[in-house]
Amino acid sequence: MNIPPFPFSVTDWNKIAAEEHQGETGIASWKVQHFGAIRVRMVTYSPGYFADHWCVKGHIILCLSGSMITELKDGRKFELTEGMTYQVGDDSEAHRSMTTGGVSLFIVD
Repeated sequence: MNIPPFPFSVTDWNKIAAEEHQGETGIASWKVQHFGAIRVRMVTYSPGYFADHWCVKGHIILCLSGSMITELKDGRKFELTEGMTYQVGDDSEAHRSMTTGGVSLFIVD
């Protein structure tokens, strides 16, 4: 990853307005900051969330609380729980996420 130059900054995520994104079921709530081409997000999936699309964007995701299942288009499934990360590159493996009890994530993409 190449992180281009930008000034030092601190983000108080409590002061960032959330955007809501409807899943096939449930809601994804995003708080977003952009640093050049890098997007940094705090994301919460409501209980019962199931993504409405296959994603091909690369991400580095840290699970802050709760748990979720990420399914790859080839059928493999991976559980992410508190303190775990997953990493995937752009256009590498299509994936979608779901959670039964809800999850909070820190995402860089």
